[in-house]
Amino acid sequence: MGTLLPTSTSEVHENLEKANNSLQIDQQQKDVDAGALFVLKSKGSWQHCGYHLTTSIVAPALLSLPYAFTLLGWTAGIFCLVIGALVTFYSYNLLSLVLERQAKLGNRQLRFRDMARDILGPRWGRYFVGPIQFAVCYGAVVASNLLGGQCIKAIYLLSNPNGSMKLYEFVIIFGCFMLILAQIPSFHSLRHINLVSLVLCLLYSACAVVGSIYIGNSSKGPEKDYSLKGDTENKLFGIFNALSIIATTYGNGIIPEIQATLAPPVKGKMFKGLSVCYAAVTVTFFSVAISGYWAFGNQSEGLILSNFVDNGKPLVPKWFIYMTNIFTIVQLSAVGVVYLQPTNEVLEQTFGDPKSPQFSNRNVIPRLISRSLAITISTIIAAMLPFFGDINSLIGAFGFMPLDFVLPVIFFNLTFKPSKRSPIFWLNVTIVVVFSTLGAIATIAAVRQIALDAKNYQLFANV
Repeated sequence: MGTLLPTSTSEVHENLEKANNSLQIDQQQKDVDAGALFVLKSKGSWQHCGYHLTTSIVAPALLSLPYAFTLLGWTAGIFCLVIGALVTFYSYNLLSLVLERQAKLGNRQLRFRDMARDILGPRWGRYFVGPIQFAVCYGAVVASNLLGGQCIKAIYLLSNPNGSMKLYEFVIIFGCFMLILAQIPSFHSLRHINLVSLVLCLLYSACAVVGSIYIGNSSKGPEKDYSLKGDTENKLFGIFNALSIIATTYGNGIIPEIQATLAPPVKGKMFKGLSVCYAAVTVTFFSVAISGYWAFGNQSEGLILSNFVDNGKPLVPKWFIYMTNIFTIVQLSAVGVVYLQPTNEVLEQTFGDPKSPQFSNRNVIPRLISRSLAITISTIIAAMLPFFGDINSLIGAFGFMPLDFVLPVIFFNLTFKPSKRSPIFWLNVTIVVVFSTLGAIATIAAVRQIALDAKNYQLFANV
């Protein structure tokens, strides 16, 4: 007869840790609000975490990287892309270690603002981190709406060059699709959608690379010119605009919420998820940036797919453009829903009742109304402000820089208190100083760009 007792001391410790974690979760579920209980369910594996991370980082914003290179040139462009990857991978892992430490101490934090409240103080969570995270994430939802509408419009104009439909109509069409996906109840429920999203980001990135190489090797593309355009002032501010683009591309802003979806114990799972994500980052970011800039030089558009059409004439087969845009549109819907989760969590916290079942009328009706309103408002903003890219650049500089580059290393130093003589302490201090400075300058550059473009702004413009 086999024994049911643990066979080693390590198994005893493992079983005790699991039992302790289960007790913590049970206690937290009695105490937490409806937002944490219903939206941030802790049921996922490290693979699911990898899907969520990849969807939130490897998004269609990467298709703007060749344009960032036009503002930086080859050497600075590749250098900034490498530094962005190294610093964000490092800072996201530090953030994960802080979350693991807090969970081990019996205080599992589920939200970015919770971390700021517990580590920096209540005002930091309520008046700084909370509002910035909301602006960044809801801004990403609006940007997904706008970009989705632009991709649908690109397909429409290719099939019907003299069509009369306007951009805002396509934004509304995409918004209707988002309206359905927004009703998916929890972050964990998105795991299968985000697996499809991971595949799609690889597919449209491959299409962007293949299309760029095809055009670059043919006589159809522009003459290759890699010089930086503009006078000294424009070049200088262009550098900071490019840094803002790269920061936004690597940006996440929801690491704690993603880690909250992991089933306990969480130790080591986030590192595996980040490794999956950054494998996709390495494959897609560098290949798209380098091939796009190589093919189009300083003529690279804000979205590299725009270079595949020249004055209404496709430079690659039409079916190829249709396919690439469809991959992009479908993944954009997943990206939009992922970044909607912090909003969903706040809405659920405000209007939900944790004492009633998740799918009771008491919770379903407020959820349906509030989420539908959130998507409707984001769709209206995207339709009204098709120049939202300029605003999003400001949000990226003011939001992603502190959330993803600065705060994680501050949280680590305050939580683990490394010696002031240790290299890690001074590495973290250097990251804080450098990226705080870059964030401030990039914010000024983004405001300047908005001021320069303001004369072209028009509500519901058909751009």
